[in-house]
Amino acid sequence: MAPQRFHEQFEQIQRCMPDVPLAMGPDDSAEFIYEKGHVLVRDGDEARVVEDTVRAYFTADPDLVQDDVRRASPQTNRSGITRIQVGDPGAGDRTADPHVAHALRALRETEGRAGRRLVSRNHLVSIAVNSCPGDEPAPAEPGTLLNPAAADGSYDENSAVGVLVVDTGLMTDFRSAPLLAHTDGDAQIRERDDDGVLQQYVGHGTFIAGLVAAVAPNTRITVRNSLNDAGAILESEFGGKLFEAVDADGWPDILSLSAGTSNGRTDGLLGVEAFMRELRAQRTLLVAAAGNNGSATPFWPAAYADLPDYQDVVLSIGALRADGEFGACFSNHGAWVKAYAPGERLTGVLTGFATPVPYVYQHSTYDTCRYGFGYACTCQSPPHTGVLSEQGTNAAPDRVDFRGHAHWSGTSFATPVVAGMIAAHMTAQQENDPRVARYKMLAASSGFAEVRGAHVPALLPPTWRPVPVLPPAPRS
Repeated sequence: MAPQRFHEQFEQIQRCMPDVPLAMGPDDSAEFIYEKGHVLVRDGDEARVVEDTVRAYFTADPDLVQDDVRRASPQTNRSGITRIQVGDPGAGDRTADPHVAHALRALRETEGRAGRRLVSRNHLVSIAVNSCPGDEPAPAEPGTLLNPAAADGSYDENSAVGVLVVDTGLMTDFRSAPLLAHTDGDAQIRERDDDGVLQQYVGHGTFIAGLVAAVAPNTRITVRNSLNDAGAILESEFGGKLFEAVDADGWPDILSLSAGTSNGRTDGLLGVEAFMRELRAQRTLLVAAAGNNGSATPFWPAAYADLPDYQDVVLSIGALRADGEFGACFSNHGAWVKAYAPGERLTGVLTGFATPVPYVYQHSTYDTCRYGFGYACTCQSPPHTGVLSEQGTNAAPDRVDFRGHAHWSGTSFATPVVAGMIAAHMTAQQENDPRVARYKMLAASSGFAEVRGAHVPALLPPTWRPVPVLPPAPRS
């Protein structure tokens, strides 16, 4: 049977978050993950309206079982969001949650009168970007050059551009990489399992920091470990984590964010609404990953780039394939994705500089591209067998060792490449405003690529080297 990465990753995240029953949605499809039995509302009067409306809806419909509708965890933090329980989180299967669906339906007429959304699922925000990774890291042979390579330039504490990475934290041995001499932040939590094997997606934040530093030497990079449960967090907690990160370090010049979720809507996430409003009042530029679902569905927070109030505030980034000429098969796309950068088979810093660190692949590769592309994409190459894909079979998963550097793909990594390019432009042009620098850099760029038949801005760092794209190898 072909691998099913979304479902495999769903099960992995559920194991990492055993106290949070999760469901796939919306309804009978699997486009995002959300918390069962709960919805999100804004604090205050709107929360009371939602409680009363949902309770009345359940009571009035004879086909519905009356559920205990109540606020599950009133919050007073700056996110301004309350979870309301609308059903038993332990009831039913994982394909969808009827309690949440009924609660959303109950509010349709009230929302129509209010002219805005009042209630939302509590989505899962993930660094695997909608729980469907571009691929897993692959070891780089000793002596393999970084790609992008480290740019020429020096570090000046007084003029360094501040880049904040909200992600998984830094690996224990990150200081073994000279590239990360001016990087600091939180440690990655539980890097390895009890057998000393690298956990899935740890190193994600370290790899991102290395890409920023390679493209822009004059950067002061801070990595926060806000996303630790298989790189995932509930929307109800995500806004608070973003506020914690900027409160700890001050608002940076650039916030590089390689996490998000779709939600089936075009008006953003309730859980980050307060953060986005405050971001708009700052001078920080949010550079955000567009997601790895091969879809045109808006992906948040990246898709804020297409909303009028946030066009100057957010830059959404898709991924180009290894030759830089076309979009990577996995990259999300559409008018809401404002620029693309290399995001396939980049080579950067991971772990294992002094002692090799073992890793066991989690997802098996496919026989053909799962998005229908006809080149040797990350769906198929390098071929390997993974634990999650082969559960219940006798297939032995492939085990590899990391010795410092790795190859990795995803819009997660195209994003810090662009964050670094903007930071480098700020240094070169002595530009203090990252939002102004973003527009000037885009205006000066003459690069374009083809993505799903559209010509789109392609941002190619000077030290990046295109990698030849090959046809898929025949399967035996």
